[in-house]
Order: sequence, then structure tokens, then C-alpha cells
Amino acid sequence: MTDEHKRPASSTIAVVLLWLQGVYFAVFGVWPLISIRTFKLVTGEKTDHLVTGLEADHWLVMTVGLLITSIGLVLILAAWRRRESLEIVFLAMASAISLAAIDFIYVTRSVILPIYLVDGVIEIAFLAGWIAYIVTRSRQFRTTGSQDSSA
Repeated sequence: MTDEHKRPASSTIAVVLLWLQGVYFAVFGVWPLISIRTFKLVTGEKTDHLVTGLEADHWLVMTVGLLITSIGLVLILAAWRRRESLEIVFLAMASAISLAAIDFIYVTRSVILPIYLVDGVIEIAFLAGWIAYIVTRSRQFRTTGSQDSSA
């Protein structure tokens, strides 16, 4: 078996994380785009339509939904191609941190409903998974590096 066909165990962890986070982001990012009514039913009323006065004109919710969907699709593509590059891992971690921070800060300030805490906890779980992946991966590099240098 050639080196390019060998996959360390941590790559499997990364691919699973990419699939899980990618699908989660894609599904929940597209939800308000498909049905703003059901999205608001669960997450609460929004005020981003007040400028136009049109109930269906939620520009901020739609923007965030499209951005989260875009990130999700990139993560899914990386999972499918089994590519856990530094940039992809950073995107996954940074987006999880960003969304968790927004969830926790704005629930605490009573700006958004406590249902967002569920998402915050899920984002922290993704982050914990990525940290575990990085720790595992760095241990493999140290082990592999020391074995390679003695050969």
C-alpha cells in the first residue's frame, strides 16, 4: 500500500467531523430560506424585516442562513474528498466558536431565545471534536516523525 493510500486514524475522525458539522450547517442554514415561518416558530420573532415592513423580507436571517449553508457545503465537499487541510479545520473551528459565542452572549442578554443554547452546546461539541482531532494528529506526527528519523 502506498503512502498516499494510508490514512491515519485521526483522518477518520476529521472526515466524520466534517460530515457531521457540514450536514448540520447545511440543514440549519437552509431552513430559514425554505420556511421562515417555521424557523421563527422555533427560534422566535425577528426584527430584520422592519425596514421594509414585509414579513417575509428577513434580509439578515437570509444572509446568515446562506453563509452557514455555504460553510456547510464546503465542509461536506472536504469530507467527501477526505481532505482535512489546515484551512478547512480552521474554518470548521472558527465557525463553531463564532456561532457558539453569538448563541451564549445574546441568550444571556435576552436578545434571542434560550433555544439557541442548544445550538451553542452543539457548536461546543464540534469544537471539542476538532480539539481532540488536533491533539491526536499532533501525537501521530511526533510518533511518526521520531520513527522516520531513526529509519
